[in-house]
Amino acid sequence: MRVVAVGGGTGLSTLLRGLKREVGETIKELTAIVTVADSGGSTGRIRKIYNIPAPGDIRNCIVALSDSEEIMRELFQFRFKGEGLEGHAFGNLFLTAMTEITGSFLEAVKITSRILRTKGEIIPSTVTDVQLVARFSDGEVVEGEERITEYGKEKGVRIEDIWIEPRDAQAPIDAIGSIETADIILFGPGSLFTSIIPNLLIEGIRSAVKRSSALKVFIVNAMTQPGETDGFTAYDHYRAFLRFSGLEKVDVVVVNTRMPSSSLLNRYLEQGQEPVVPDVGRIAREGPSVYAEDLIGEQENFVRHDPDRLTDLILRIADEILSGI
Repeated sequence: MRVVAVGGGTGLSTLLRGLKREVGETIKELTAIVTVADSGGSTGRIRKIYNIPAPGDIRNCIVALSDSEEIMRELFQFRFKGEGLEGHAFGNLFLTAMTEITGSFLEAVKITSRILRTKGEIIPSTVTDVQLVARFSDGEVVEGEERITEYGKEKGVRIEDIWIEPRDAQAPIDAIGSIETADIILFGPGSLFTSIIPNLLIEGIRSAVKRSSALKVFIVNAMTQPGETDGFTAYDHYRAFLRFSGLEKVDVVVVNTRMPSSSLLNRYLEQGQEPVVPDVGRIAREGPSVYAEDLIGEQENFVRHDPDRLTDLILRIADEILSGI
């Protein structure tokens, strides 16, 4: 089957690490469509200098799908120290250099993917240098992915509207083609407003998803995110995804039901994060098939979806639903 995964950040790269094991087996083609609206850290500084799409999430996805030697993966994630280069990831600088040499961010991503021998294609949702903009419940308009999250945390207000500038940013033709020919499209896991939805704010991406006959699966985050989804239940995530993405429906919603260990939960609570309540009945009443299961791991003291558990579930969903179509 042909699989398209849409998102960004840690959530998308975690998902891709599990899916890549099936490439050449149950997965014929795997494509990641990745947000380029990140404005923080190394990525943000590079964007200001070179006016290119954000390379950070692209880099993480390339590494996640890499089939190269461990040393190459470590090299692309290596962060420099010292004045001037401090905090910059080697992979970000490499992608920037390749963009300058080739004159094309898309070509830079393709070349870098070949170097790391990725088991799948990585495509930015746009090659335009876009900025994410949000209007909050207090009326304030904030520009920049990093500033949006920080403002939400600081003021305790909610996002009422979100868009990209420029609004007419174009989607790469390869991204549109992958969506239109997909058998299954996965949204998430990841930051709802700053990793998943930004891709669908690109008109070409949103329209292609609407046209596609693929099975559409929304994967709800395991934990709430301060400044974005404070107090959100699984149903709240689902409704917000539909509202802000502009999609009328999804076919399947995936929800984690496992609670983190007490020690880890306490650390997250101190940071203002809490487990997403799996109110699956409210979702199911609106039509989607709901798969609620134990899906998280606690590696490296973080609560994240386990790549293998999530992949196994996605394969089961495809088998149960697609085989009956």
